[in-house]
Amino acid sequence: MLDIQSTPFDQPLKIIIGAGEQRYDGWIATQKEDLDLVDPAMWAQIFGERQVDAFLCEHVWEHLTEEEGYLAAELCYHYLKPGGYLRCAVPDGYFPNEAYQRVIQVGGPGSVDHPAADHKIVYTYERFCAVFTAAGFEVDLLEYCDANGRFHYNHWNPQAGMIYRSLRFDHRNRHGELNSVSLLLDAIKPKS
Repeated sequence: MLDIQSTPFDQPLKIIIGAGEQRYDGWIATQKEDLDLVDPAMWAQIFGERQVDAFLCEHVWEHLTEEEGYLAAELCYHYLKPGGYLRCAVPDGYFPNEAYQRVIQVGGPGSVDHPAADHKIVYTYERFCAVFTAAGFEVDLLEYCDANGRFHYNHWNPQAGMIYRSLRFDHRNRHGELNSVSLLLDAIKPKS
């Protein structure tokens, strides 16, 4: 289980949920056994009254059922400080690439590095935003495809939470070709 006691109260508490191999300075990397997104008792035991400044979660939400996704959003909201945020990325259900869609589909094959056999949902930006707005978040879409398959990009700072599977950082997106994208958003807890 996650131990946050080593993070002083005067320093930002930033948590990577389902980190895999991700390690970033100033962030605490967790796996499911450290912080289960859908276990309210575990969250209460770990955080108590302590609030988190930021969560980062790359390609995890699609491994939850839609109902679990709503619960996870509520837990993140509850334990975030007012003004805190969750930067979250999932595969994009509107990306107009047949090979990509086969890889990310529910129960799909995935890739060598990113298995998808346990994908439970494929999100579009409307459906993903609804998960977070239902919990009380304000949502800022950073990267996504619309229903016509057109890719939209709003500049975001990787220092606020690095997402590898994105326009700028994914090695598959080189030489002006968009070969792999994420639906990427910031879910922000209002300050009041």
